[in-house]
Amino acid sequence: MFLDAVRKDKASATDGRDAIQERSADSTPSDTDKPGPSDQEQEQEQIMLEEKEPAEPHFERGLRFWAIIVVLGISGLLGSLEHTVVVTAGPYILQDLNMREEFVWITNGFFVTSTAMTPLLGQLCNIFGRRWVFLTVIAFNTLGSGICGGATSSDMLIAGRALQGAGSGGIVLIINIIVSDLCPLRHRGRYFAVILAIYGIGLATGPLIGGVVAEYSTWRWVFYLSLPIGGFSMISMFFLLRYDTIDNTTMGQKLRRLDIVGNLILAASTVSVLYSLTYAGTIYSWSSWHTLVPLLVGFLGFLIFGLYEASGLPVEPVMPMRLLAHRTSIIVFINTWVNACMYLWFLYFLPIYFQAVALYSATRAGYSLFPQAAAGAPASIVAGLILSRWGKFKALHFAGFAFCAVGMGITSLVDESTSIVHWAACQILVAIGVGVVVDTLPPAFQAPVSEDDQAAATSCWAFMRSFGGIWGVAIPAVVFNNRVDEMLTSTVSDPAARALLGRGGAFQEASANFVRQFAPDVQAEIRTLYADALDRVFWVGAIFAVVGALLCLIEKEVPMRLHLQTRYHLEKGEKTGHGHEA
Repeated sequence: MFLDAVRKDKASATDGRDAIQERSADSTPSDTDKPGPSDQEQEQEQIMLEEKEPAEPHFERGLRFWAIIVVLGISGLLGSLEHTVVVTAGPYILQDLNMREEFVWITNGFFVTSTAMTPLLGQLCNIFGRRWVFLTVIAFNTLGSGICGGATSSDMLIAGRALQGAGSGGIVLIINIIVSDLCPLRHRGRYFAVILAIYGIGLATGPLIGGVVAEYSTWRWVFYLSLPIGGFSMISMFFLLRYDTIDNTTMGQKLRRLDIVGNLILAASTVSVLYSLTYAGTIYSWSSWHTLVPLLVGFLGFLIFGLYEASGLPVEPVMPMRLLAHRTSIIVFINTWVNACMYLWFLYFLPIYFQAVALYSATRAGYSLFPQAAAGAPASIVAGLILSRWGKFKALHFAGFAFCAVGMGITSLVDESTSIVHWAACQILVAIGVGVVVDTLPPAFQAPVSEDDQAAATSCWAFMRSFGGIWGVAIPAVVFNNRVDEMLTSTVSDPAARALLGRGGAFQEASANFVRQFAPDVQAEIRTLYADALDRVFWVGAIFAVVGALLCLIEKEVPMRLHLQTRYHLEKGEKTGHGHEA
């Protein structure tokens, strides 16, 4: 049934698109909607490429090209900081705004909009162009930062975080789309590496920045720091990012191409799932209808979305089923979820060890995450260079998930007496694993897809990456809370401490200040409780990483195109990544 839908999607896509969009005079016919090549045909194509083309073809990159890459990296830093800056600043925010149960929406409000908006933004890039959509998402992120910094209530803060999320998710997506416009597939890895390395530095240093700023100044500057970065990115890209693509379609034709129904179904399903995960195991039990109904409705919505996209009803599907017609595409799609899940799993729960077990301050906990930032960026860059040189991604993917599995496994051994060398090694292993994989997944997902479908493929990949991030916080939180509740009575003797730690309280109260308010013997019990719960969290994480590594064995190498074929070129007179004047 699925394959029939894929074939139907491929066969009908050309008719639907041509009925709406007029091609410019110099546009070449699209092969987007032709059936994808078989594995055998792709192997033959790879042989022909290796025989006819050098491994490192000459392609010129002018000053403007490099300026765009630099600004994209800075924009990525803006998007990444807001993901994790609240990890260590959270306790200060909760205390100042007197937040309790609603504190989870500081993170989840960000995640739900960054995930739900991603497919729509990818389609808007195809219809209205990259430049204005990119400027809009930067504006969203910057405005959201200002609202968060000036928040006087929990509702105002959550609204600002939701606006930040819409911008941050769009930034990651459109950065990948722009790099795909400028660089041949084979060489995208090296530029993804540089940009995503900066993004990864932002993710890893966010807790440090949040802790230092909140402890020595005010948590409001955690958000205000993003304002100058956003302003610089907007002004720079307004002048730099100008395409010479001619589009003669009318506004009515553009609007008819939007997959409004598909986007609404997908967004509603995402919100429903996240709502369920937000309160499961804390406010409501997992067996409660408050948890099960929205979760089931969300997954039913995803099923309906897939059937609708494959039905041929949307003129231009936001996620065409032809994107998943190749075995490698399906595996990479799944492992994108696993990789994103692993990274946030580790990033959000290792600080709990530092603050509630090792009893570090928020600032020292932030400093202690430095090995992760230091190892991830070089690993990402090296992986991108290897992919560009040899055009093979399968071994890189397997090695990355293997590193994650080992790193997660030895992290499960940490306790009150763990040495610095031990927890630093854990971070380095996981950071290398995530860094190697995160850069090489997008080109692998794009490889079986035609150039005209690159924006759709990128938004599909980015959606799964954001969706994985949601589960990367939700799954370990469930494991952590369940283990705490299971061990609480037998481990902690103080009734007052048990009352505060049960039903999700341990996750909220994970700080050195909380632990130190009790008598020394109770402090030791609480630290043991946290260490035991975290052991379970990281063991389960290691299992997920092993599954990702095993899935890599099913991947099939796909030819990585050496030349760029796209309708989106920079204005004439400037050098683009494919080495010609655009």
